[in-house]
Amino acid sequence: MILYAEVECYIYHAHSLKEKRSVIKKITKRIHNEYNIAISEIDFQDLWQRTMFGLVTISNEKVQAERVIDQAFKLIDSFPEIERTKTQKEWL
Repeated sequence: MILYAEVECYIYHAHSLKEKRSVIKKITKRIHNEYNIAISEIDFQDLWQRTMFGLVTISNEKVQAERVIDQAFKLIDSFPEIERTKTQKEWL
C-alpha cells in the first residue's frame, strides 16, 4: 500500500527564503529520520511564509501506513513556527 499526502503550511516569522529553508530543512530531516518517510517541499518555493510538503510511505498494511503518516502530521504540528493549514491523503 502506498499512501501519499500533501500538507500545506504557513510559516510564522519567516522574513526571507533563507529563514524559510531553515525551518523546512529542520522539519524534513526530523520526519525522514524518525519515521523513514519520503518528504519534500513540492510547492511555493518562492514564497517566504508558505510551503507545501509531499509525504510518501509504503507498507503492507493500510493501518500501518495511516499511522506513520498521522505521526508525521503530529510532528509537523509540534513545531511552533509552522501551522498546517490543508492536508490531503491519497492511496496509490
